[in-house]
Amino acid sequence: MTEALQHTSTADDIRQIVADLGYPANWQWCWDNYKATILALSRARGLVRHLEIGAGRDPLFQPSEAAELGLDITLNDISAHELSLAPSGYGKMLCDIAAPDAPDALGRGQYDLAYCRMVMEHVPDVAAMWRNIGAALAPNGVALAFFPTLYAPPYVLNALMPEKLSRTLLEAVFPERKPDGDDPKFPAHYNYCFSRDDKLAPMLRAAGFSDWVILPFWGYSYFSKFPGVRELDAAFNRLAERRDWRSVSSFAYIIACK
Repeated sequence: MTEALQHTSTADDIRQIVADLGYPANWQWCWDNYKATILALSRARGLVRHLEIGAGRDPLFQPSEAAELGLDITLNDISAHELSLAPSGYGKMLCDIAAPDAPDALGRGQYDLAYCRMVMEHVPDVAAMWRNIGAALAPNGVALAFFPTLYAPPYVLNALMPEKLSRTLLEAVFPERKPDGDDPKFPAHYNYCFSRDDKLAPMLRAAGFSDWVILPFWGYSYFSKFPGVRELDAAFNRLAERRDWRSVSSFAYIIACK
């Protein structure tokens, strides 16, 4: 964490929370510890009213977990079909998180913690998304976005290819990404999908956030079925991680405080 993590107070507290979880910049950690990070933030800062954006069929917490933890969770999704696949027992809000009416639909100042996983890359106007999240958060609220970042090769290819071609290739290698699979593919835009503070700071400030931490990660499994390419790509990602080359990171957490 060497680049542009220069904010103090709240950001220092967040960095300590993440450090206590054993943060390394390896991609497997960001997947394995996303839920643990949400829980650690909730406990450390007393964040009870949660908004999970783009939750759809796969909410982070089951209703029984939320009840046991004392969390009041509202699920949001742009798709009525995806939201209908979520279990009952939550508040559910159907709306486009980047739409002008989203803050009023969700409720201004209604949430302590808002978070999303693999959603931001699908939003055409991410600046509007962050403004709306800021409006929906209560004072001292926190937002966490977990997303893929440019310019990792798989995402560059996905962005450059026609959607039909990229969908066909991805589904051929990972059948679970088909529309009827457990993890269907949606069109990606990669708007503001970076781990560099200089690209994100003006947008976060304009959205009403006073402090933030950006955690980069390197690596992915996209080339796991291609010997030779797999090893070469893994070596490059290890080098990029050691050198902190944010322009070729693979994933990032943004943890932003209102």
